[in-house]
Amino acid sequence: MNAAPALLGYAALVGVTAPRVLLRSAWPHRAPALGVTVWLALTVTFVLAVALAAAQLATPTEHLHAGLVGLLHACGVGPGPADPEPGTADRLAVALPVAVLAAWAGAVLHRLARAGLHRARHRDRLDIVGVRCPRLRVTVLPHAVPGAYCLPGLRARVVVSDAAVRLLSPRQLDAVVEHERGHVAGRHHLPLAAAEGFAALFRRLPLARHVRAQVALLLEMSADDRALRRHPDAVLATAMYELAAGRPPKGAFGAAGPSPAVVRMKRILGPRPAPHPALRGSLASAVLTAPLLPLLVACPPGV
Repeated sequence: MNAAPALLGYAALVGVTAPRVLLRSAWPHRAPALGVTVWLALTVTFVLAVALAAAQLATPTEHLHAGLVGLLHACGVGPGPADPEPGTADRLAVALPVAVLAAWAGAVLHRLARAGLHRARHRDRLDIVGVRCPRLRVTVLPHAVPGAYCLPGLRARVVVSDAAVRLLSPRQLDAVVEHERGHVAGRHHLPLAAAEGFAALFRRLPLARHVRAQVALLLEMSADDRALRRHPDAVLATAMYELAAGRPPKGAFGAAGPSPAVVRMKRILGPRPAPHPALRGSLASAVLTAPLLPLLVACPPGV
């Protein structure tokens, strides 16, 4: 039986309905790292569903497993004698999903490379105009607007403007720097590039419209949590307020953040109950199984 309708229906469920459910849920703000993982798992399972559906549409009368095995045999790979030369449908059954996966990977790598290039150029400028602060282990940048940001990845940097150094108290400054170190230690540029690449490839899809903003917001919350483990809530919140006017350069994470600062401040100053362990376990299991679902639909066991 051809599984293309089921795969396309599953892709529609993931791409349209699942984002609405997540946006209405409160738990991602209580467990931001898990929330990022769930959003990205949705992108992975959507791409796999679309890729496998393309293969099924190319060979509507064959099961996906049989088509792939036949093509491998024709190429001299696999047990048994080789089948005759694969036809156009067999080639499309491989070419179409490979094209989908390649476009997805290319979009993510393009975003990652472009952001890395911006960061490298900015680091070169910092080497000229910035001043290293051994106590804070940051680069102090002459700038009239209070701000703080980090350049993750290779040769990571935490940057603070001299206006922020003058404006913030020592405790506020330490909290801001700890927030930025959370981005660096968590390698937050990688999940953000994955979200941006997916959003660029599937622009009109509801999942694509929301994943970039939600991943960016949750990554900021995750970095907030690292700072809050060492500093009081009010210290970080007031520091964020003072730095609200600052904007990070391209490819950087800023303490004020590209995400809604009001939402983050309400979260910092309000109660932050952790999700129930049962909910955490269920979500973790869903993250692990979601990418496998399209494969089970396309190649059900025993077929």
